[in-house]
Amino acid sequence: MVVKPRKDGQERPVAVLCSGGLDSAVLVAHQTRHARVHPVYVRAGLAWEPQEQNVLGRLLAAAPFAGRVEPLIRLDATVRDLYTPSHWAVRGTPPAFDTPDCDVYLMGRNVTLLAKVGLLCAQRQIGVIALGPLAGNPFPDATPAFFDAMAQALSLGLDHDIQIVSPFGHFTKAEVIRLGVELGVPFELTLSCMGPADDRHCGRCSKCRERRQAFDAAGVVDPATYASQTATGDRRPEAGER
Repeated sequence: MVVKPRKDGQERPVAVLCSGGLDSAVLVAHQTRHARVHPVYVRAGLAWEPQEQNVLGRLLAAAPFAGRVEPLIRLDATVRDLYTPSHWAVRGTPPAFDTPDCDVYLMGRNVTLLAKVGLLCAQRQIGVIALGPLAGNPFPDATPAFFDAMAQALSLGLDHDIQIVSPFGHFTKAEVIRLGVELGVPFELTLSCMGPADDRHCGRCSKCRERRQAFDAAGVVDPATYASQTATGDRRPEAGER
């Protein structure tokens, strides 16, 4: 879904949840074609966030983002008072390379993010929140029904009309990569990893596997640097893998 210009010809403001990963980087670039983008990063107390924030700052300072998006907004919405210290996302021990996608589920992730960003939108008179779940996302807080219900609840509770859009909801990650190539997204500055080492991809977690397979499927060379090449190598997806 594309945020269309207002009838007065001015660009509509849109808050885009951006982590520095390839999906959200392409989403920011995509939204700048039709809207005034306010990129938002929400710190939840997860292990990989310091590296994400380092990468995100460099990413938004590069083309095609520099001068085309508003300054990055950083918000805090910790889950450390709800997730136990032994939780893998707090400890920094993510699901391994060949584990299924559903193993990375973080309970309440989008509920927390959208509640916090919704309040920001009400304060700044922003009417649209965009985020980047893809086709096949298995989680209950990434469905159209959830987004519609959350938008209605935020609009009622904040007395401010808010729309939640997921423009890539029918895209595969390979399709997002191809779109990013068209938009000039610098994929070498993105980070899609749950166990980064010195701002590099670990090469051992399931997000690294997902990224490598998507670049293979897109027919595009992955420019990322991986701390471990042995886990990824030149491996191609097996039959039936996503």
